[in-house]
Amino acid sequence: MVTNTEGRWNVRLATMALWALAAASVFYWALRLLAVPSGLPVPAVSAAPPAPDAQAMARLLGVSTAAAPTAPALASRFALVGVLAGRSSGGGAALIAVDGQPAKPFRAGAVVDAGLVLQSLGPRQARLGPALDGPATITLEMPARQ
Repeated sequence: MVTNTEGRWNVRLATMALWALAAASVFYWALRLLAVPSGLPVPAVSAAPPAPDAQAMARLLGVSTAAAPTAPALASRFALVGVLAGRSSGGGAALIAVDGQPAKPFRAGAVVDAGLVLQSLGPRQARLGPALDGPATITLEMPARQ
């Protein structure tokens, strides 16, 4: 009787390799699932404290506050961003931001806001007024160059 001992060893080695591969896979996934993340901890962000209400504090301390809150100054509502002055006295355009909104282009003679018209343009300035031919109410200057 002839026995094939080489075939038995091949089966045994293949079975051992499969079991070793399964054990390595289980070990790998156990380490992955049980590992503590090594990333940086996320810093806690605290909310900014609310600004104190001056009128409420005055009422609390017994001070009478009869004055009504004032509207912002008219000139502070506008910011001149850029000027393209034409060669003629009435030409050109200006980039003007109104109430903190993005700047929009206005041609000379265009209505910028309720009751204000872009009257004329000069180098680094724009003049606004109630009418195109009337006196200027506001003169906007571009910020100084840095």
